[in-house]
Amino acid sequence: MTDDGASPRELLMEACRRNNTSLLEEVLADLAAAGGEKATEHVAKVLNEARDGIGNGLLHMAASNGSYEVLDVLLDQEGLEIDEFDRLEKDTPLHKAVRYVNSLSPNEWEAGHPIVDILVDAGCDPRIRNKAKLRPFDLVDPRNTELRKMLQQAEFTMMAGADIVQEDEEDGAAGSGSESD
Repeated sequence: MTDDGASPRELLMEACRRNNTSLLEEVLADLAAAGGEKATEHVAKVLNEARDGIGNGLLHMAASNGSYEVLDVLLDQEGLEIDEFDRLEKDTPLHKAVRYVNSLSPNEWEAGHPIVDILVDAGCDPRIRNKAKLRPFDLVDPRNTELRKMLQQAEFTMMAGADIVQEDEEDGAAGSGSESD
């Protein structure tokens, strides 16, 4: 792994840039082995602290480069921070994913949507605002109606999540109330 002298952080960044899951899995295995009994915590610490020269974390790097397979592997890692901010714009990985989709030509947008979708499915919060007070939704090209709908639905789901759970509990409570009579 370190034949060229690259550090684990550098190798992780390269895996994110190039969507190289083989390299990523090799580095993760080496980190887990080096962590011993606390392998999970060690891996999470290295993943969460890995930054490039301008403050992008691994998820930022993978989202910015459309590295779907790497995102899939990273998001399976226990303890990974999914809503971290980059240093410059205070963007989350979801902001970076939207910027990535915007960088594609309109006929390629649909191919970029899974990058946003995997982050939303992993629990990234679409309501978080960056330094410019913009949510990921605010960054979407207005012509990309499908991505706008996807992010609106994600925001609604997060906001309504507590209400939906509460309704389920209320329904359950009404049923158990009749049993106690």
